[in-house]
Amino acid sequence: MSAPTSLAIGVDIGGTKVAAGVVDGSGAIVDRERADTPGTDVAATERVIVEVVTALAARHDVTAVGIGAAGWIGNDHATVLFSPHLAWRDEPLRDALGGRIPLPVVVENDANAAAWAEYRFGAARDDAVVVCVTLGTGIGGGLVADGSVYRGAFGIACEYGHMTLVPDGRRCACGNRGCWEMYASGRALARDARELADESPMAAERMVALAGSVDALTGLHVTAAAAAGDPAARSICTTVGRWLGRGLANLAAVIDPSVFVIGGGVVAAGELLLGPAREEFEHTLTGRGFRPPARVVAAALGPDAGLVGAADLARRYARPAG
Repeated sequence: MSAPTSLAIGVDIGGTKVAAGVVDGSGAIVDRERADTPGTDVAATERVIVEVVTALAARHDVTAVGIGAAGWIGNDHATVLFSPHLAWRDEPLRDALGGRIPLPVVVENDANAAAWAEYRFGAARDDAVVVCVTLGTGIGGGLVADGSVYRGAFGIACEYGHMTLVPDGRRCACGNRGCWEMYASGRALARDARELADESPMAAERMVALAGSVDALTGLHVTAAAAAGDPAARSICTTVGRWLGRGLANLAAVIDPSVFVIGGGVVAAGELLLGPAREEFEHTLTGRGFRPPARVVAAALGPDAGLVGAADLARRYARPAG
C-alpha cells in the first residue's frame, strides 16, 4: 500500500470525454489531461487512457492509477462487466492496460469513486454513512459506510436510478417501468420541458430560446432558465425536486444514512431543486418525527469528484496488474 501523501493519477471515463489528473494526498489536483472518448471502440478508448496516463506520469512521480468508469465493475477492481454508454462488455480492463501502463491500476465505478471523494475531501467528510446520488442524464450512486465503499456481492450495488418509484410508470432504457431516474434526472427535466413546449409554447419560450429548438432541450437548459428566474423552469425543477426527495426517503428506509450528497450536472439548479427535495424527503420519510433525518447537501467537488476519488482509491488498494 502506498504512502497516503504520494501522488496518484485518477482517470474519469465518460461517454464523451476522458478526464485525468494527478491528485495529491489532500485531494488536490496538481496537473490535468483531457481527451475525447471514442466510446464505440474498445481498443481506441483504452489507447486514449494510456495516452493521458503516460503524459501525466512523464511529468510527475506517481505511484498508482485509478480508473473511474461508467458501468458495472467487478469486485476484482479490474473488470468492466457492462457499460451502457461505452463498448465494454466483460472487459478485463486492468489487464488490458497493465502491459502499457507500468504502474498498479485499480478500476472502479465512477459514481463509487465520486462518493469516496466526497467522503474523503468534500461535502460528507468523515460522515458515518454517506449516500451519494449523481443526477445527470440518469441517476447514478455510491455508498460509503464506516470508511469503506459498499459494492455489493457482485460489484454492482447502488444502481439507485433503477429503483421502481412508480409501478407501471414511464418506460426506462433498462427495460423496466417507473424507474426513479425517469422522474428525477436531467432526462426528466428535459422531457417535462419538451412536453410543456408542445402544450404551451409561450410558457416554455425562454427554455427553447436557450436550447435553440424544442428537440435540443436538455436538463442544463432548464436549470439555466430556472436560475435566471423563468417561472416555468422553476416549476419543472420543483416537480423534479419532489420526485428526488421521494426517492431519497425510500433509500433512507433501507440504508439510514447520515447524509445524502447530491451531485451531477442537474445540481446546478441548487436550492430550486434541493429545497423541494428536502421538503418531500422530510414529508415522506418513514418514522418521521421519531428519527434524525439525514442531511441533504450539494456535492462539493463538482465534475472533479470522479477522478479525485479514483486516484485516492488507487493509492489505497492498487496492486500490480496480472
